[in-house]
Amino acid sequence: MARMTQHDFDPEVLKLFDQYVHGQIDRRAFLSQAGRYAVGGATAASLLMALSPSFAAPVVAPTDARIKTAYLEYPSPLGYGTVRGYLAQPANPHGRLPVVLVAHENRGLNPHIEDIARRLALDGFIAFAPDALFTLGGYPGNEDKARELFGKLDPAKTRADFVAAAEALKKIPGGNGKLGVVGFCWGGGIANYLPTVVKGIAAAVPFYGAAPPAAEVAKMTTPLLIHDAEKDQGIMAKWPDYEAALKANKVDYQHFVYAGAQHGFNNDTTPRYDEAAAKLAWQRTVEFFRKHLS
Repeated sequence: MARMTQHDFDPEVLKLFDQYVHGQIDRRAFLSQAGRYAVGGATAASLLMALSPSFAAPVVAPTDARIKTAYLEYPSPLGYGTVRGYLAQPANPHGRLPVVLVAHENRGLNPHIEDIARRLALDGFIAFAPDALFTLGGYPGNEDKARELFGKLDPAKTRADFVAAAEALKKIPGGNGKLGVVGFCWGGGIANYLPTVVKGIAAAVPFYGAAPPAAEVAKMTTPLLIHDAEKDQGIMAKWPDYEAALKANKVDYQHFVYAGAQHGFNNDTTPRYDEAAAKLAWQRTVEFFRKHLS
């Protein structure tokens, strides 16, 4: 059976799913409203199932012999115990390597984000992906439960944990001292945020992430590579203000908008995945990191 794509869904269903993913409506509201678009034997429940992630086919297997992986913990800066994350790196590195912090979507460290870290390892980076949900028990293995847990996080603590991770990664064994950050959705917002508070981040790549407050942009000295989706109304509506702040503060940035793409287009575990856009964005990301982190 052919894999479903965004073109197999009514655009209004995709809008509803986006609201559901970002916690603007709950599961019951999605099912109630999506039912009107269910045709040809489909149901609202089957639409939700089809749109939800499937982690069955990672791009890089956890057992790939070319890389080595581990879970690493570091102290939380606000006295909440420790923070845990997933570390991936080449199995046989040649010299010291550039380091990339991977910031997940609003569901914690799920298998897709671990796969992203492994892809970076294959591209020659040390990649570390913290799990914001660790203090609440970690990613629960279920996307609905993960979204529910995410709403219970203390935003200040979570940001502080990612700042602590960034500082720790500057000194990670085997690293060359240069740090980049890449993030997706909620993590895209973290990729925009960290350069405003952490000195020495050499490159940041937000995928469809929330912009920092305009006043904070003045603190940025990090080159940015910003990936957005044409049909991502929420992010695109705020882009003009963000761009004005970047220009006013002479921040080095590149901005790419992928025609026809939806929010989440890089996530190949869901039908919102846009293969052409994702491959081009990833190629640009790796080249950007190699330029600024080598």
